[in-house]
Amino acid sequence: MTYDLVLRSRRMVLPDGQRAAAVGVRDGRIATLAGYADPLDAAAEEDLGDVALLPGLVDTHVHVNEPGRTEWEGFASATRAAAAGGVTTVIDMPLNSVPPTVTAEALAVKRAAAAGRCHVDVGFWGGVVPTNLADLAELHRDGVFGFKAFLVDSGVPEFPPVDPELLGRALGMVDALFVVHAEDPRSVRESPPSARYADFVASRPPAAERSAVAAVVAAARRTGGRVHVLHLSSAEALPDLVAARADGVRLSVETCPHYLALTAEQVPDGATEFKCCPPIRDRDNQDRLWAALAAGAVDCVVSDHSPCPPALKHAETGDFAAAWGGVASVQLGLPVVWTEARRRGHGLADVVGWMATGPADLVGLSGKGRIAVGGEADLVAFDADADFHVDPGRLHHRHPVTPYAGQRLTGVVRTTWLRGQAVTGRTPRGRLLRADTA
Repeated sequence: MTYDLVLRSRRMVLPDGQRAAAVGVRDGRIATLAGYADPLDAAAEEDLGDVALLPGLVDTHVHVNEPGRTEWEGFASATRAAAAGGVTTVIDMPLNSVPPTVTAEALAVKRAAAAGRCHVDVGFWGGVVPTNLADLAELHRDGVFGFKAFLVDSGVPEFPPVDPELLGRALGMVDALFVVHAEDPRSVRESPPSARYADFVASRPPAAERSAVAAVVAAARRTGGRVHVLHLSSAEALPDLVAARADGVRLSVETCPHYLALTAEQVPDGATEFKCCPPIRDRDNQDRLWAALAAGAVDCVVSDHSPCPPALKHAETGDFAAAWGGVASVQLGLPVVWTEARRRGHGLADVVGWMATGPADLVGLSGKGRIAVGGEADLVAFDADADFHVDPGRLHHRHPVTPYAGQRLTGVVRTTWLRGQAVTGRTPRGRLLRADTA
């Protein structure tokens, strides 16, 4: 039996753990798993030696911003950056594109903008805003992976927030996954013009997350709907999340690399590249997030890649109140998380669970996020022992603004394969995904 591609690694991360193995690929899928030294007939073969082979990461929280704000990012640049970071599937958020993905017509515009431009596979979230409840069923039929809602101002006027009562109504209208930016506007105060990071953090206190999470839990408990808490920053909300799940509430939660690797103590005043909402908090909070991740209380780690033109970061004034809130990190998430995970005693299998298998399972992509026979041959050669300094000039997203500039990280992506073909960044081969055919 001849395979299109055979890859061998002494550090292959499989669903049952890490071991030396070989994988045979045919027609874009994993056709066999064999021993590291087993003979396999192949048209092409590569022995990675001690370079690890991981499943392609699945990033379910990416703001591509095209169409309408393509000067902020775009499908070509975002997916090229994703592939360079070992990400083979992204699910695009319904904002900050114009139009936002809140109607079937807007979804069609989004798909047209993405067609033929993606270097990895791309799916789409729909959105929930106060005026589109009647559109949710059609969006669901058209294959969105679920619906995003904000409980607080989103930062763009065309995607207004909903209140908990309206979120509950939406949950009762369609049996889909609802992903929620959970900050309570009653607890968030307007940040004063200031270059002091402490002033910005104080404007979005942990209580804002805990209160909003409680409202999300109550809506899910009341309706039986399925909800997912986005980009958890504050560990204070974890007890409510854990208790709700123990009661059978259909609930999951994610966090992001920047919350796991950066702390408020290390953010210089005026360094607006660190601004995101909710904010990066203190070291003790970070330790509690890691403990929750290790215990399974947090389900996955995704980037919340949210870039903007450099001018919107207001680096010249360092004013956190005026700066756009978002960290662009889809290319760096894997080494950022691995650097800190290894320091804390975690292995590659843990990282794969958080960044590949967990997100794939969240959105029902059973053929992704794991190296298993029958699954798609989305694979990553990851040199887990190599170090590098983050050079913004080597980043592929449109604007190389990053809080990680100059940092030394561990773990280098050597090659990313999408359905058994190496992603070069030259020829887009990504597919547009639908939830109803996942």
